[in-house]
Amino acid sequence: MKLKLIRLIPFLDETVSSWALEARLLRWLSLIWLFVGLAVLFSASYPVADVKHGDGLFLFKRQLITVFLGLIIFNIIVNLPFHKIIGVSHWLLMLFLGLIILTLVPGLGTRGVYGTSRWLSIGGFPIQPSEFIKPFLVLQSARVFGHWERLSWGIRIAWLGVFGFVLVGILAQPNLSTTALCGMTVWLIALASGLPYKYLGGSAGAGMVLALMSVTVNKYQRLRITSFFNPWDDPQGTDYQLIQSLLAVGSGNTWGSGFGLSQQKLSWLPIADSDFIFAVFAEEFGFVGSMTLLVMLAVFATLGLIVAFKAKSTIYRLSAIGITTLLTGQSFINIGVASGVLPTTGLPLPFFSYGGSSIIATLISTALLIRVARESNEADVLPLQRQSTKLRRERRFLHRNKS
Repeated sequence: MKLKLIRLIPFLDETVSSWALEARLLRWLSLIWLFVGLAVLFSASYPVADVKHGDGLFLFKRQLITVFLGLIIFNIIVNLPFHKIIGVSHWLLMLFLGLIILTLVPGLGTRGVYGTSRWLSIGGFPIQPSEFIKPFLVLQSARVFGHWERLSWGIRIAWLGVFGFVLVGILAQPNLSTTALCGMTVWLIALASGLPYKYLGGSAGAGMVLALMSVTVNKYQRLRITSFFNPWDDPQGTDYQLIQSLLAVGSGNTWGSGFGLSQQKLSWLPIADSDFIFAVFAEEFGFVGSMTLLVMLAVFATLGLIVAFKAKSTIYRLSAIGITTLLTGQSFINIGVASGVLPTTGLPLPFFSYGGSSIIATLISTALLIRVARESNEADVLPLQRQSTKLRRERRFLHRNKS
């Protein structure tokens, strides 16, 4: 019983020493990323939680609960054979697609800003199905495009229709940023699988048409684009959020103001605990801290690509590419938005932004990448360990006979 409990906690699992190098590096990098994100969230969320809930630790404590649950799921996945996970990916994809559809039903979905409906309340806890569907969309895309040549046209069209239905469902919430991220990730998986360019070109064109339609219908999306091109046109209105974010990033200078000393988070910067949390990080840790974070993301992306190149299965390789694209792509987009490089979106910064659905989905994604790393490389590691174990047993046997 004690051993089972220990293996549920990633820090105490003694079997980690037998993992392949890439898996161990990804594990520690993910945990460092998580702990830094929790520290930044503590700083960014305290003023908001104190004003709204009368308890500065309210949001941070809720995040800790979801992190604990996410780490349990994380450790289960890294110790579960990958073929079992990918074998149920289509069922989980359908489950979360069904929940996305439920968010669109009047009275079931929880309304947010600009009339968006992206959450469901289950047992009093809000969940965002579009976050949970991301890792399983990657797995099923890798499964379909990895077996593309073996599938009949009927099955191909059916699954392409499901992928399209997922994107349209997320877009209808409306959630253009998540739709674009998921669409680009699926498209890159298809590209890496060697799908003909005529199919890739057609799907890219269809995606651009859907994006233009969404921007045409939703006024707030148009305003975000116009404020990006001229952020000083309406400093007290639509451009206010971006301007405050730029002020926070710029005021960080070289070394930052210091942990917990951000001024913009004190009711100046909207959504400082989630979408624009990087601005708080940049203000408190400055240019040096921001560059350190970017280097960490680059190292994570490099390790993910190394895992993909070493993978002995096409599905494993495509899964690693998709998950790496999903995590690092979302991170760079969020940072680009807070820095004024990209138009404002609603994408959270993985491991940093407040949100239970986001943190659990991110832990699931990193666990899947680590599991791919384990199965792709440990075939070379484990035989040596078994051989050394066998030698130790033989030595103990000889020692006993001598005595």
